Amino acid sequence: MLSFLELSNKIKAYNPNTDFALIQKAYILAKNSHGNQKRHSGDPYFAHPVAVAEIIISLKLDDQSIATALLHDVVEDTEVSLQEIQEQFGNEIASLVDGITKLGKIEVLPANERLAENFRKLTMAMSQDIRVLLIKLADRLHNMRTLHFVPSAEKKLKKAKESLEIYAPLAGRIGLNNIKDELQELAFSIIHPQEYQQINEKLQDIRQKNQDLIDKILFELQNLFTNEQVICHISGREKKPYSIWQKMQQKNIGFYSLHDIMAFRILVENVAECYKTLGIINSNFNMIPGTFKDYISTPKENGYQSLHLVILGPFSKKIEVQIRSQKMHEIAEIGLAAHWHYKQHHKNKFSATNLQQKSNQYRWIRELIKLFETSETASEVLKNNKLAMHKDEVFCFTPNGDIFNLPFGSTIIDFAYAVHSEVGNACISGKINGNIAPLRQKLENGDQIEIITSKNAKPSPNWLQFVFTSKARSAIRNFIKNEKFSEYVSLGKAILQKFFANKEQELLEKDLEKALHHFGKKNLTDLYFKVAEGSITRQEVFKIIYPQLTESLKKEKITKPTKTNKMPIEGLVDGMAIKYAGCCNPIFGDPIIGIINTGVGVTIHRQSCLQLKNLALTQQRVLDINWKNHTTDLQSYTAQIYLVVDAKNGGLADITSIVAKKKVNITSIKTLNRQHETLEILLNLVVSNLKQLEEIISALKMSSKVISITR
Repeated sequence: MLSFLELSNKIKAYNPNTDFALIQKAYILAKNSHGNQKRHSGDPYFAHPVAVAEIIISLKLDDQSIATALLHDVVEDTEVSLQEIQEQFGNEIASLVDGITKLGKIEVLPANERLAENFRKLTMAMSQDIRVLLIKLADRLHNMRTLHFVPSAEKKLKKAKESLEIYAPLAGRIGLNNIKDELQELAFSIIHPQEYQQINEKLQDIRQKNQDLIDKILFELQNLFTNEQVICHISGREKKPYSIWQKMQQKNIGFYSLHDIMAFRILVENVAECYKTLGIINSNFNMIPGTFKDYISTPKENGYQSLHLVILGPFSKKIEVQIRSQKMHEIAEIGLAAHWHYKQHHKNKFSATNLQQKSNQYRWIRELIKLFETSETASEVLKNNKLAMHKDEVFCFTPNGDIFNLPFGSTIIDFAYAVHSEVGNACISGKINGNIAPLRQKLENGDQIEIITSKNAKPSPNWLQFVFTSKARSAIRNFIKNEKFSEYVSLGKAILQKFFANKEQELLEKDLEKALHHFGKKNLTDLYFKVAEGSITRQEVFKIIYPQLTESLKKEKITKPTKTNKMPIEGLVDGMAIKYAGCCNPIFGDPIIGIINTGVGVTIHRQSCLQLKNLALTQQRVLDINWKNHTTDLQSYTAQIYLVVDAKNGGLADITSIVAKKKVNITSIKTLNRQHETLEILLNLVVSNLKQLEEIISALKMSSKVISITR
């Protein structure tokens, strides 16, 4: 634990004009308030706020941020009140401490809802003052560093998942790449300990086989730039286990199919030197096609700038190269904190208003807030935002030259909704670089997009199959929901009338009106809509209107169970016949969509199913459905995976052995193509959910016999 003098020396290194009396007062109050409190490690509790303050100092933040870091737990964990903080330190620090304290008070909710609610609170807090997020990230980072002392395995797993799904992506979005990387590594080691250990072991094997390889490549690169009379600093490193694991997941390849596990960074004086360095690299080495990314001319939303490329470098090794200036590097390491390091006396530099004035760099914060306002639940926003927060970006232009940053994988429809929700709703087609293109066409860096609209146009449910951004998905769902409302009201009323008639009982609206409070509804139209949507079942309504017939209804349900009751799916009208599509084999946990087939019922497809584009889908045939979050369903599912394996040295035996160790049955093995060195296999497995399948796929990817694997 650092003393006040040691903290002061660290602050002096970047801000000699610090109000050290303020920092010392916060240090003493926190130390005295926490007193004899201990952490799980046995260390004094005060060691935690000091460690958080040290992280904040490494980000070169202001005096108020450092004082808040020292005080961030005193209101929640000691007898000190917020009013006392306000009286001793002023409104600004009191407001920051209050923001941090409120973030810690998450209601007792189911795990997925708690995660989403935490995400919502973080978003709202950082919209007022971004320092709340910075201090909370520092707090989470130190807690993750000491998480191994926590005795509860369940608590460790919960904290790790929250760090990986919320805190690390948010750190990345504001440019704190060092914090993001460390959070990911710490969380990965807890969530997937086996994969983490396996990757580390394989990295160790590579080090032993290629001793001093990084140093040798560094020496060759340094000689090259010395001869070219370019002043630069070059560093090299292995990629982190989580980064390697992510690439294995994204490319569906095994560990031994990865080549660029080494990355080299070249720091130069200015922008001109960056492009000069790029020219030298390209003149001396072969660049791997499709790997060049210019984030200098088109920076990422968080301000990140750099040139990226993969080359066949010295000793014919495939390596990733990043080229940037020293200033770019500082922004890459400590993110937005670097922007304000030079503005110590700028009033309200961390306020929401100032954020809005920094062009569109943090527009995503305001868009998140809008999503929370227009979505029914925080869970919906978190579910739709998880992917976008982890993805890279593409930079596209309007015909007028306005630039829009979108997640990699975005389509023309996503671009239309990024311009404005009304433009998206009215979109009928689009042009990419002057040529008409399908609405599902994925965008690439530098594309110029023209959106063609019509007053009579409206969103299609089919768009939900391929749109990528949460903004587009939310807008489409809201439009369809409003469009279908009257249709669902009529359907819900008809469902109840038919069910009551089958029970030979009368359905009176005055009886339904009396029952509205049981379902938390204000009027009959809302009740009818929820019945049609499947949120309220017809049996539940019947039970409230005719409670005396409950027992006979129970007996009927026991003797005549419907197929729907066995299905762990919500959003379907009770009594519908359901089957799973054989073309894509959806399993519990997959994003799914329902297609109504006349005379057959509802067919459940994965949203990514390639066969959907061949179906003549109308708005009335498509159902927006989800798996139920909590189900006692013990049903098993057939999952199909496609593998390319080493045809020699027992590749097939290795695969079956890995699957057997996971205690999963193989129902069929089909050989699609056999060549001299490779074997293409179609494997049918019986699994209970997506998580189990992903564990099997991860285990298979670690095999040296597996070249690639896809579903």
